Amino acid sequence: MLSRTADHLYWMARCTERAENLARLLDITHQMSLVPQSLTADNQNWGAILALNSLESAFAESYDEVNAENVLHFMVSDASNPSSIYSCLRSARENAHAVRGTLTAETWESTNATWIELRAQKFDHILSAGIGEFFEWVKLRSAVTRGVTFGTMLQDEALHFIRLGGLIERSDNTARILDVKYHVLHTNGDEEGTTDFYQWGALLRSLSAFEVYRKVYRDAITPARVAELLMLRSDMPRSLHACTGGIVRVMEAITNNQSAETERRAGVLYSHIHYARIDDILAQGLHEYLTDFMDRIYDLGECIGRDFLVPAA
Repeated sequence: MLSRTADHLYWMARCTERAENLARLLDITHQMSLVPQSLTADNQNWGAILALNSLESAFAESYDEVNAENVLHFMVSDASNPSSIYSCLRSARENAHAVRGTLTAETWESTNATWIELRAQKFDHILSAGIGEFFEWVKLRSAVTRGVTFGTMLQDEALHFIRLGGLIERSDNTARILDVKYHVLHTNGDEEGTTDFYQWGALLRSLSAFEVYRKVYRDAITPARVAELLMLRSDMPRSLHACTGGIVRVMEAITNNQSAETERRAGVLYSHIHYARIDDILAQGLHEYLTDFMDRIYDLGECIGRDFLVPAA
């Protein structure tokens, strides 16, 4: 496969997954903002989203105050923000259009329809109609596109690069959501490190993990078990374990003459998760562990770009 084609497929998947995960992060922050708290604490939670995505400076250029409405506008509809949902879905569509002949009709039509529908929505309308409804729409459109892609495309290199892009982005964003929200909930909890059931439930629902948690643990929601589920369970689709395992399998399928080191790093990262125990991670410090994981995922993405995709100009 041409590296340019692989590049478009990889980033089409990453941008679609990024939009979905951003919707999940914004949704849980919005839900938590409905819980009684001080205005300062609420604004700090919204500011954490900017910090998590290294967007403080870009935000400050256009907005005077960090508050719910400004951050939502910046992260949902601001075309000048390359990390907004609007920009991500536009980029996904542009990448899909560039390789339209490689995609099935269903995959292209789903991606294109998502962009056309989003383009027609203004932020004021989104806000008045219910921001939570919009986030559900973003998640649904991502799921539809993913479903028709995996359900209609030939299982060849094209699909492998789509899957790889999605897994890289998903693992990074699961770590980001868990890092920022676990810290807020844990430090605001009681002496045992637990906090309001509603807020822990919102965190799990933001990663489609609430029903899974109930099925696996059949008990009260605790911070350690939430972290274990979202990091170490191989049967949890959005967990770090499941994502890194999938990355290793895809790397084995697309291996080339120069990718041995990238495959090794993917394997080391998977082993780092596979053999971990939650008690050891919490003793070390969850934030430190997740920061290291995100650094490794970023490095892995750079290696994939070097070995398979179009070189940076």
